[in-house]
Amino acid sequence: MSKRVLIVGGVAGGASAAARLRRLDENIEIIMFERGGYISFANCGLPYYIGETIKERQNLLVQTEEGMEQRFNIDVRTHSEVTKIFRDTKEVEVVSNGKTYREKYDYLILSPGAAPFVPPIEGVNLDGIYTLRNMEDVDRIKEHVTKNKPNKAVVIGGGYVGIEMAENLKHIGVDVTLVEAADQVMGPLDFEMAKMIEKHMIDNGVNLIVGDAVERFEKNNGLEMTLKSGKKLNADMVIMAIGVRPEVKLAKEAGLEIGERGGIKVDAHMRTSDPYIYAVGDAIEVEDYINGTNTLIPLAGPANKQGRIAADNICGRESVYKGTQGTSIIKVFDLTAASTGNNEKILKRQGIPYIKSYTHSGSHAGYYPGAFPMTIKLLFSPEDGKILGAQIVGRDGVDKRIDVIATAIRAGMTVYDLEELELAYAPPYSSAKDPVNMAGFTAANILKGDMKIIHADELKNINPDEYFIVDVRTDVEFEGGHLEGAVNIPVDELRKRMNEIPKDKKIIVYCKIGLRGYIAYRILVQNGYDVYNLSGGYDLVLAYQMKYGEGLKLNDEMTRFEPMEEKKEVKPSGNTIKIDACGLQCPGPIMRVKTEIEKINEGDVLEVHVTDAGFTKDIKAWCERTGNTLIGVEKTCCDYVAYVMKGRKEKTNAQPVNVELPQGKTIVVFSGDLDKAIASFIIANGAAAMGRPVTMFFTFWGLNILRKDTAVKVNKTFIEKMFAKMMPRGSKKLALSKMNMGGIGAKMIRGIMKKKNIASLEELIEQAKANGVKLVACSMSMDVMGIKKEELIDGVEIGGVAAYLGEAEQSNVNLFI
Repeated sequence: MSKRVLIVGGVAGGASAAARLRRLDENIEIIMFERGGYISFANCGLPYYIGETIKERQNLLVQTEEGMEQRFNIDVRTHSEVTKIFRDTKEVEVVSNGKTYREKYDYLILSPGAAPFVPPIEGVNLDGIYTLRNMEDVDRIKEHVTKNKPNKAVVIGGGYVGIEMAENLKHIGVDVTLVEAADQVMGPLDFEMAKMIEKHMIDNGVNLIVGDAVERFEKNNGLEMTLKSGKKLNADMVIMAIGVRPEVKLAKEAGLEIGERGGIKVDAHMRTSDPYIYAVGDAIEVEDYINGTNTLIPLAGPANKQGRIAADNICGRESVYKGTQGTSIIKVFDLTAASTGNNEKILKRQGIPYIKSYTHSGSHAGYYPGAFPMTIKLLFSPEDGKILGAQIVGRDGVDKRIDVIATAIRAGMTVYDLEELELAYAPPYSSAKDPVNMAGFTAANILKGDMKIIHADELKNINPDEYFIVDVRTDVEFEGGHLEGAVNIPVDELRKRMNEIPKDKKIIVYCKIGLRGYIAYRILVQNGYDVYNLSGGYDLVLAYQMKYGEGLKLNDEMTRFEPMEEKKEVKPSGNTIKIDACGLQCPGPIMRVKTEIEKINEGDVLEVHVTDAGFTKDIKAWCERTGNTLIGVEKTCCDYVAYVMKGRKEKTNAQPVNVELPQGKTIVVFSGDLDKAIASFIIANGAAAMGRPVTMFFTFWGLNILRKDTAVKVNKTFIEKMFAKMMPRGSKKLALSKMNMGGIGAKMIRGIMKKKNIASLEELIEQAKANGVKLVACSMSMDVMGIKKEELIDGVEIGGVAAYLGEAEQSNVNLFI
């Protein structure tokens, strides 16, 4: 006699169980109940339909009721809700179209899924507040955005659905704010890895609020939200994406055992506490593959496998589920974030010993165009190197690498095995040493004792009297930001300058990503030093320290241009020259454009590829000021592209007036105050970026800005030596004009500038020199104050009043600071 199997719920778990049952037994009777109207749809694709990446609604329907019935001979009953289970008689109660009836079963498979969690917040049921779980939900949201064309939306929750909804609403032109109650988005990622995602979301225009939660909703010219911090938000629509909870009401009322985490308890065969009832998918508790505890991991892949295993066992095939390791991935605008296994939070909670390492690798060979960096965090056992978890953030190739590591975890492999993996290589796809190999090399070096490490989150706890910090990057990188108290000795100079490093202290070496730090480590440790390499380098320090939403957008504040219009129909008369400025930060891309446009002919077009989002506003201002034509700016999957034609697109028949107005800018810098020096160089760099000749004339106290910060051996009189001791030596010693407080004020302003990602005075000086700003030191003032040419930084000219007046006559702006 054939078996009769009832399945409650479709989509991943239920539908896969039904199809597997039929493939194994042509005679089995299968009835599937789905309370909604669709038995199998792409719930992971719902946000992309709202964002119009998926154009056709029909594409979301993986399998229709008619298709399932025809192909698999399954009795599919939609709009039918199973409301009770009678275990003693092996029956279920079904409510459909207002009618109630019963159906008998030999075996029952529960696949009710998980429902969006909606906390009891005041006003949460107001119109315009939505959750996203099924086709009915997506239809309601799609109708709202199509008919009402909302300007503002608030997404509550920074998990997968929340982030995907934020991105897709941005894609259709909605101003989006995302609110997350935790101190980070993306719970499967650790804090520092999540911060990379947060920065990218902000860079793409999402207003991000973390560490805050909604207290109440109100109707007030739309929807108004009051957060627990007191902050108020207004929106035309709200998406609740706080998370999901397993749907266990039916199982609980039937007396089935519920686990500690709130899901239906099952064994390895997917059987519940009733041997005739199985459960699969998001409603069940699973065994964590890494630590062996019961947990909730709502993912489509495991749900499909569980449905298959339940069907196997019902049909008499011994099949077991070996646990879930939580491999997951998400697209966040142009970035990809992925994880597998346990993160630090889970390992700490379970008391599992672990070591972590960071590597930064290119997605493919660096000499082949389009390589983007990815950061891999590897967690492994200190005893045998067994891999416990991994997280990756990058652009291209993240999916491939996380899948390799996920496979390695499932196979019980160690970091030593990652070293040995032979992975596909060609320049467009990878490097001879794949990022996974590099992660293995680094982790193995740590375990073998070839390298001791210290992590960015441990730096705050070190005693500065016991440690000596060496920055082995170039001096230019060092000036762009460094660890407090660090001494800059580039790795290529390390052997010659080893005498500058004390042997009675522990040495911390670091570079940008850790590679040069490792080379420096090996040099020093073989010369008797006790050394630690900063894992992940200075880039990881920045990830920990960055605070988002506070940075001053100088370009916006100074230009306030309207949003960029789309590419204009302009027919260039010359050639198109492509330049790659990806990776350069402001004002690097603008300066690259300035340099390149001088090499081309009028009518030629520069096709400029950048990764700095602020460039789209900067280039418009630059073209307006320099007499060039911005044809348009567009965003690709990987960068921003600006098309700049040399010269104006419009020609006039009017006779030109042959009067050439002065365009230069001169700045007399009399003050040696830190704040006034910063203002001087910001103005100078802004003018230079617009293509204007700029001269800065330093006199009296302003000369201290140009002094080197280290003593130089020069012959001086007694009075000159006294002057030198009383004056600040270089830009780093300057005081504030107000609130200096014995130097505390200057340190505070520098700290604030660093946190807000504003260039330091030293960086501004280097930018000015690179931009062609002429730095002139007043010869008379130098003579009076006993300052010698050898004491000044490189690139400074010596001039007198006549030199200044000559420049001033060629200027239309003259400032005295």
